[in-house]
Amino acid sequence: MKTGTRFTRLFATGSVRLAAGLLLIHLGFGFAQAAVPPASAANAPLIRFTEGAEYIGEERCLACHTVENDKFSHTTHAKAFRLNPKNDLERRGCEACHGPGSRHANENYMDKSLIVSFTRESTKAGGQQKDKSLIVGFTREATKPGESANNNGPDQSNAVCLQCHDGNQRIFWRSSTHQTNGLACTDCHNPMAKFSATGLQKANSISETCYSCHQQQRMEFRKRSHMPLPEGKMSCADCHNPHGSPTKPLLKADTVNQLCYSCHQEKRGPFVWEHAPVRESCLNCHSPHGSNQEKLLSTPRPFLCQQCHTHTTHQNNLLTQANTASGALPDERVIGRGCSTCHAQIHGSNHPAGARMHR
Repeated sequence: MKTGTRFTRLFATGSVRLAAGLLLIHLGFGFAQAAVPPASAANAPLIRFTEGAEYIGEERCLACHTVENDKFSHTTHAKAFRLNPKNDLERRGCEACHGPGSRHANENYMDKSLIVSFTRESTKAGGQQKDKSLIVGFTREATKPGESANNNGPDQSNAVCLQCHDGNQRIFWRSSTHQTNGLACTDCHNPMAKFSATGLQKANSISETCYSCHQQQRMEFRKRSHMPLPEGKMSCADCHNPHGSPTKPLLKADTVNQLCYSCHQEKRGPFVWEHAPVRESCLNCHSPHGSNQEKLLSTPRPFLCQQCHTHTTHQNNLLTQANTASGALPDERVIGRGCSTCHAQIHGSNHPAGARMHR
């Protein structure tokens, strides 16, 4: 009887503790959810539409903007807004992005400050001054901080896009390299025309869009040994997330090696005999975009290996022109595959006798 009573008391005490713990967890989740504002609330302060303007409907916009409509009608945005809008924002059509257009249409259509525009040149003076302050600007000039009272730099136009395109692949957009350098969504995308197969890119492909800024990488992809990006077998977005990543180079993985392993699984290991620089980073030996050496190597063999292996025995030997195939003292380390002629398993070995990566 005493044993049963003790068990009953322990069970009752445990139930109370379990219930209290679940309650605290529930409250904790509630506090956590309450502390995180919704995406729309986070973007709302950045979007400053024209004061006193009202929504007038897409039909009024199309009465003047026939050329823009001809290009826009083929885009994903047009099909979503017109054929299958999922909320009141999308049902507004043009004004979903450009803001209420009554003042723009009724007061002075040349006064671009009455509506949101998305080009960098919208505030450039050319003949008649075009004041974009009455509309949200999406151009390079319109998104400069201080250009007009209605704009707040790229954050203003980006906030309009993030009304719909927040989260998912853009979860790290804020504080990303592109965002902190003042890049606007419209620097890479053209929401008003279809120039690319997907993504409304400003160029005909993702890579060509990236090249507009990353000229160094364009040059590297033209070297003798390169990733098959110019051939169209991959794109910059296969390795990088342009909308943000926890890593500074905007990698789609936590480390360079994890990214490389997504294609080169045979190099992942684990190996019985590890090669330390391989485990540390693939970039110790390879240039990721392109190289004039074989297999994307940053330096030709055997000189690449000798950057580390110079302390003892044969790898410390000086190799010169005389050691080439036509020289007086041909050396196999300069002919063919260099050091890997013998050390074939250079990325790691699972052979019991593979301590020196020979097999």
